Amino acid sequence: MIDEATIKVQAGDGGPGLVSFRREKFVPKGGPDGGDGGKGGDIFLFCSNEVNTLFDLNRLKQLKAKNGQPGGKNRSSGKSADDLVLPVPQGTIISQLAAGTPPGTLRVQPGATLRVAPVKIADLTQVGQRLLIAKGGKGGWGNWHFATSTQQAPRYAQTGEKGEQKTIKLELKLIAQVGLVGLPNVGKSSLLARISAAKPKIADYPFTTLEPILGVVNPKQWGIDSTSFVVADIPGLIEGASAGKGLGDQFLRHIERTKVLVHLLDATSQDLKQDYQIIRSELADFGRSLLNKPEIVVINKIDLKQTTNFKAAIKISGATSEGIDQLIRSLVKMLSAGT
Repeated sequence: MIDEATIKVQAGDGGPGLVSFRREKFVPKGGPDGGDGGKGGDIFLFCSNEVNTLFDLNRLKQLKAKNGQPGGKNRSSGKSADDLVLPVPQGTIISQLAAGTPPGTLRVQPGATLRVAPVKIADLTQVGQRLLIAKGGKGGWGNWHFATSTQQAPRYAQTGEKGEQKTIKLELKLIAQVGLVGLPNVGKSSLLARISAAKPKIADYPFTTLEPILGVVNPKQWGIDSTSFVVADIPGLIEGASAGKGLGDQFLRHIERTKVLVHLLDATSQDLKQDYQIIRSELADFGRSLLNKPEIVVINKIDLKQTTNFKAAIKISGATSEGIDQLIRSLVKMLSAGT
């Protein structure tokens, strides 16, 4: 899953105005009639539910809208360029890097990387939102605009304005009400598959989930009268994930939008308390906002081991569905309360 992209965008330049004079039979001294240039194309981002990754934009790196056309004779204006509209997934955050910063990071010396702090522009969370990120230049005036009583034959016109150039960073944060977190192989994918129609990869080895997966939970299927909500399965975290180990550090951002965390523990583990603290420490290191989110602690795989040495709010089995209705009911209650 490509959830980051840094690209350089350049709106189109305005077309130049034309220097022209009327040339008609029996009109020996026709006046200036050079038309105006057309406007350069704008660049927009459009929040779409038809894309779910930033792969295409990450691959392009640089985007340029077309320039406006030059003005014509008889005061005819040049054609304005079409706007460039780029679809992005719901939940995309747009930031602008410092002027002149090329895409990516700047290498200042071997072994050292200078990271340019981006300035947040917008957060596209609603399908249909449209954001102007680079404005096209205005077309230049043709020479007929500059005719005066003392300057009846101006031999100059305006060049078109330059289109805006920016380097922007796009960052995707999935929109889900509930986030599943835990060590690798605790059964997050099995739980998501049990409570929703999502089909994550499930296997008896760590890191089967390599990217966040969303599933829609319908509480009515569990006998609970409530509206549906979205759950995100985050790849398994390990100790040091917030510092770049394993897979978790690049996906922790996706639970920043969630309202509730489900912290899944494995009933067959030798030390549930230590497992719990490892994940809590990684959440704290990534950002205190994650640590402060409402949380339900869930012990999974109780079909394999009924006794635990850790007091949890809910005990379930993703394999047999035992206790899952209680989990869904607790989530509905927390989400309804606005936590």
